[in-house]
Amino acid sequence: MSDTSKDTYDVVVIGGGAAGLNTALLLGRSRRKVAVVDGGKPRNAPAEQMMGYLSRDGMSPAALLEVGRKEVAGYGVDLIDAQVESVEKGFVVQLAGGAALKARHVVVATGLRDELPEIPGVRERWGRDLLHCPYCHGYEVRDQPFGVLGTHPNAVNHALLLRQWSDDVVFFPHTMQITDEDREKLAARRIRIAEGEVKWLVVEDDRLRGVELSEGRVVPREAVFVFPRMVPNDALLDGLGCDKDAMGFVVTDGAGRTSVPGIWAVGNVADPRAQVVTAAGQGSAAGFALNHDLLADDIARDLEDYRNPAEPLVR
Repeated sequence: MSDTSKDTYDVVVIGGGAAGLNTALLLGRSRRKVAVVDGGKPRNAPAEQMMGYLSRDGMSPAALLEVGRKEVAGYGVDLIDAQVESVEKGFVVQLAGGAALKARHVVVATGLRDELPEIPGVRERWGRDLLHCPYCHGYEVRDQPFGVLGTHPNAVNHALLLRQWSDDVVFFPHTMQITDEDREKLAARRIRIAEGEVKWLVVEDDRLRGVELSEGRVVPREAVFVFPRMVPNDALLDGLGCDKDAMGFVVTDGAGRTSVPGIWAVGNVADPRAQVVTAAGQGSAAGFALNHDLLADDIARDLEDYRNPAEPLVR
């Protein structure tokens, strides 16, 4: 067990989603001094259910976090409801309002944000019948008439994938230029193309009814999918010098270590493809590796103290 100063945490985890909480869970069970700081704005808050998580399939995201917070608190992890303003080298985690936490290591688990196209109705229906992930929601809307909005470079591939869940899929290019090759792929998958710019999503009685084009034609649809632009919530890393990849996401090894020793990143902040179950697994891997890195530091410190005692050993 670490015997570091009482005012210094072994690890401060920033972000209390599945990745952050599972990191804290492993470390709490390892008897480390840990704090989880969370601002209370999870990415999946609009979703009613969380799918594809073994033993938690169908559970609400909010319920998962409630259970997770109770579990980590049971191992002595401090849960702090606050916004983090900055992480200073050293490491000092500065909270909004003036308080600061010292840490030996910092885990950033702040997720990402979905930037949606500025089409009327998209933001209002997000997470309801305007969806993104087929693995998260496709089964629940299977066999319904789908629409796929062409507002992202990956939109055609998105439509080709979604064909697995419905025989009735319409692709709306909107302002996107489709190549001849993509048109052939869509035709081969029996996906129709509705040419023209999308005006808005048609909603009646609080249900999606279709997609209206600028010409006034309405294409009836019961579920519409969109591929959002995913932007990591990683501003806290900007002043620390962490390497990033071509997509702008922080680079980590298999355990969540960044290029800056002592700074870790897990979940969607580093991996846009991570589902909740994946993020939790990444947190588990990070917690395991973190404890061993902390142990190596503890052993080195203890050896130094043993070899160079402050007072002569009494024989």
